Amino acid sequence: MNSMASCFCLKRAGRPTLEEHSILASETSFTVNEVDALYTLYEKLSSSITDDGLLHKEDFQLALLDSSNKHTFFADRLFDLFDLKHNGVIEFGEFVRSLSIFHPRAPEADKIAFSFKLYDLRCTGYIEHDELKEMVLALLRESELTLPDDVVEAIVNKTIMEADLKGDGRIDPEEWKELVARHPSVIKNMTLPHLKEITLAFPSFVMKTRVQDSELFS
Repeated sequence: MNSMASCFCLKRAGRPTLEEHSILASETSFTVNEVDALYTLYEKLSSSITDDGLLHKEDFQLALLDSSNKHTFFADRLFDLFDLKHNGVIEFGEFVRSLSIFHPRAPEADKIAFSFKLYDLRCTGYIEHDELKEMVLALLRESELTLPDDVVEAIVNKTIMEADLKGDGRIDPEEWKELVARHPSVIKNMTLPHLKEITLAFPSFVMKTRVQDSELFS
């Protein structure tokens, strides 16, 4: 019954046109060939469990964790941020636009903004003490590490004190930007070098591309 109801809410996604791929390339850090290759990847991921042409949370978790039943805080958080329309699925355009932030060519400002949203769990525009502590505990848990609560509290307080230049007990986007400038390693995981090699992983699509990347920007 639930699957039948979902059919009325979500139609099977059709294959994007070349023009749509070109638009995505012009709006992201990817080339047209890379967008084509990403569509091959997207098709593979979105058909792994729920084969309706859309990327569901179970598909996403399987891709990240090699298990659809295993849940992690960060996988859930990434899914929520990739799901730009907040409708419970990641459409191809959302997939490309969100993944583009992790491209080596993506602007650092985009990486900083995305990492801020990752920590801003309640979407208030600020990173507060409890949110930061929740993230630290999740990181420790998923790394199978344990620290005494007073040590965790000390880490969180030290970070807040260093970043909170305005002294209001929370971190705003500008303060986060300055913290990253002092500690670039904070956004180290926001760059995935292999995204530059996506066409090598799916070479068949490069041969089928009907437009050259240079034509898009000529």
